Amino acid sequence: MWHVLAAGSLFFPGLYLLCSRCARRTLPQWTEADCSLLSTRIVSSVQGVLAASSGIIVITACKDVKFDRHWLATAYIWFIIPYMVYDIYAMYLRHWYRCHDKQIMNGKDHFSTAMNSLLRKDFLMLVHHVVILTILVPIGLFLRRDIGDFFVGCLYVAEMSTPFVSLGKVLIQMNLQNSLLHKVNGALVLISFFLCRICLFPFMYYAYSQQYGIPLYKVPFSIPLHCNIANASIMAPQIYWFWLICKKALRLYRGPARSGKDR
Repeated sequence: MWHVLAAGSLFFPGLYLLCSRCARRTLPQWTEADCSLLSTRIVSSVQGVLAASSGIIVITACKDVKFDRHWLATAYIWFIIPYMVYDIYAMYLRHWYRCHDKQIMNGKDHFSTAMNSLLRKDFLMLVHHVVILTILVPIGLFLRRDIGDFFVGCLYVAEMSTPFVSLGKVLIQMNLQNSLLHKVNGALVLISFFLCRICLFPFMYYAYSQQYGIPLYKVPFSIPLHCNIANASIMAPQIYWFWLICKKALRLYRGPARSGKDR
């Protein structure tokens, strides 16, 4: 699968550079920071579509939720490794531009100031990426003993909400936060996030219960403890982020949003 890893290493940074160049040409009034921000959101959306599509293919192909195999379940893990590395750098780059625009950096403090901003404001997302790279990826590739492709596919489907989240941020960046499109997209963010990131975990337990003919409430006691711990660890930040999305949705539908670009 090294060729898949190499393909991802070329695809995601290459797509970012292509989007950034196109944005600079088509939107000359935008700053470098604006073009970079738009490009990262496009790349995130593309990755979300690819991951969700792969997940749907795997789920529909695996009739036995424990033992059936599909090559995409493992292949996409290799493909997502470079994306996670790229996205960590993209997060840092966003904070670098933010600090630069606020003119709070001097020649010696570019890296440290941007890193401090990243750790303060995006710490949970950074931890999320690091955990995926250091824990979930090794489990998915080497420790799960070639079983559970169905559940790997379910985790890919969680990315279905990403394009809607990214579109919402792009609309704010384009000063369209008061538009009907932004409100409709906000509803789609809530629905897709709830279904694909919150309901996803009960669905996996339900699928297991149907496969082995046991009541749903007995499933947590019928699978290894580490599976329950892993599911809870993945679900916990999803609940927190969904709570944040609900708070933003209340502000969106209660009154006009603030104008100005989202940095």
